[in-house]
Amino acid sequence: MTVDSSALIRWYDAEARDLPWRREGVTAWHILMSEIMLQQTPVVRVAPIWEQWVQRWPVPSLMAASSQADVLRAWGKLGYPRRALRLHQCSEVLATQHGDVVPSDVDTLLGLPGIGAYTARAVACFAYGQRVPVVDTNVRRVVARAVHGNAEPGNPSTVRDLADVSALLPRTRARAATFSAALMELGATICTARSPECSRCPLPSCAWMDAGRPAHTGERRKVQKFAGTDRQVRGKLMAVLRDSSRPVERVRLDQVWLDDPGQRDRALHSLLLDGLVEQTDDGLFALAGEGS
Repeated sequence: MTVDSSALIRWYDAEARDLPWRREGVTAWHILMSEIMLQQTPVVRVAPIWEQWVQRWPVPSLMAASSQADVLRAWGKLGYPRRALRLHQCSEVLATQHGDVVPSDVDTLLGLPGIGAYTARAVACFAYGQRVPVVDTNVRRVVARAVHGNAEPGNPSTVRDLADVSALLPRTRARAATFSAALMELGATICTARSPECSRCPLPSCAWMDAGRPAHTGERRKVQKFAGTDRQVRGKLMAVLRDSSRPVERVRLDQVWLDDPGQRDRALHSLLLDGLVEQTDDGLFALAGEGS
């Protein structure tokens, strides 16, 4: 079974969300920023931060001229702040080696700092209209159901997943790019993980529906908790440093997590190893690029 591209594109043209990075005038750099921000983060949290970044850093060279600490502060509470550092590193390469322009081909994009298989293809497709398969969790779920008749996609496989989606792409570049966006939108808004709204699906046929929507038989991925984790402690430590205009003493960081000093120390050590936090010669702590 395949996916009816015409039906899906018609639905997308009529029902797609008005996301800011889909509007006229958005550059490849803006799209690259949105794709990095959207990794493991909901659209509603990303949109306002992305709008601020586009205004502050409309081209890579302006971000490259800013400090790592400035970028980390602007990242705020989006989570996984290493993404902010990768974007800063990427901006430096784009400014110095690519004339402030994001490349359009996948292979060159893959050579940029922090750009993986998904992000490279997303930028090539959504910014430049390239006919390349773009595969995220939502796309994998739609393909698993509509094409293979499975409730869940199972473990990721880059080679298999790219081949699956590549086989579905329309032949023309313009339709292929729109189809890729539509496939992702369908998984994000209708063919969702927990509560798929099959009655609203624009696809005229779906292998999973035809099979009676069989339940997933494999092991479900556990939803990662946040409260009490090292991630939460790291976030609290980062918040103290973001809110301070100068390096802080260790005692201020110690106050953010009194329940388990060992966990707090482990979280701080991991921030130092990740290059998100620096320790000054006199033993104070600061955001990356601000401790020297």
